[in-house]
Formats: sequence, C-alpha cells, structure tokens
Amino acid sequence: MTDRDDPLAWETVDRRVAYTCEAFDVVNQDVRLPDGTVTEFDHVTESESVVILPLRPPTDTGDEEASQGVGPDTDVVLVEEWRQPVGRINRGLPAGSMEPGDDDLATAARRELREETGHVADRVEHLVSVEPANGLLDSVFHYFVAYGCTPDAEQELDDDEAIRPTTTTLGELRTAVADGDLRDGRSAMGVLYHQLHGSAGE
Repeated sequence: MTDRDDPLAWETVDRRVAYTCEAFDVVNQDVRLPDGTVTEFDHVTESESVVILPLRPPTDTGDEEASQGVGPDTDVVLVEEWRQPVGRINRGLPAGSMEPGDDDLATAARRELREETGHVADRVEHLVSVEPANGLLDSVFHYFVAYGCTPDAEQELDDDEAIRPTTTTLGELRTAVADGDLRDGRSAMGVLYHQLHGSAGE
C-alpha cells in the first residue's frame, strides 16, 4: 500500500499558485480530508537546497580525530548575514538552492561553498537529507560535509546577498548548539547530525 492509499491520506482536488516570487511559491489547494470534508490548504513550495558543513584542513597535532579533520579543534567556515524576518545578523552554515546548471547535489554544494565563502573543498560527502517543516513547506535540505576547505576563490554573491565569511572551531560550534546560542535551526541540525552520525567519508 502506498501513502496515497493509506486511510490517513488527503486527496488533492484542485491546485493553484496564490503567490510567486524568485525564491518560492505559495500554493493554494482544495483537499478532501479522510472524513470526506473538502477544505483549503496553503503551503510554500521551493527548490531543494544544499547545506554545507565546511571543515578546514587539519593541523599536524598527532591527534587521530584532528588528523581526520573532525576533532573539536577543527576549524569550520561559517557565514554571517542579515536576516530580515528576525531583524539581526545570523551566523550559520553556507547554504543555497539547487540551480539549473547543477549536475547533482554535490556540484551544488561545491558551488554554494565557493559563492558564499570563497572556499573550495578537496572533497564533499553527503551527510543526510531532511524535510525541516513538512507541515508548512515542501523544502528538502541535503546536508554535505566539505573536507579540506581553503580560501581559493572569490565570493560570487547574488544581488540581494551580503555575506561575511568567518571561522570557528567544531567544538565551539557544538557548544553553541548545546547552549542555544546558535539560533539558526538549519545549521544546528547539520551540526547535530554530524556529531551523532558523522559522514560517509569518516
């Protein structure tokens, strides 16, 4: 039985775009609920996105974790940018939407890393894909860990982007998540997944 055949499933009777902009659409639907009631439902639809945890090359400390670039002293590249909805500077992981020229998700991750931070990676590894708020959005975040990141390119920002690259350590970033100091939920989720499960390349 597919999800559409499940007794909990809703039936989409009609669908229209109520509002559109460059970043997303707001979709208005007529849906039939399991009890037969027909009502309206609105949600936001947007392109799939990549979120990157960029790790700088390890230092020669003799520590096994550090030599793999995953220890608490490993440097992480972050971005700082203004977030209009909350009226403050946001610190978080570089991220962006898939674009038509992207061959695959890994290509998109490398492109966003370069465009937002001016860094390039030796390799990127997929970490996890999640639906962050699937009661309101159809968004999908594909998380990647980028290893061996070095500042070897110029930022290529969109017209409405003002981004300042910065660095911290993986340990400080994990502490910021634990203390509630990293307010960006998309970034906090990536840090936690990395800490719990690591990436395919570790």
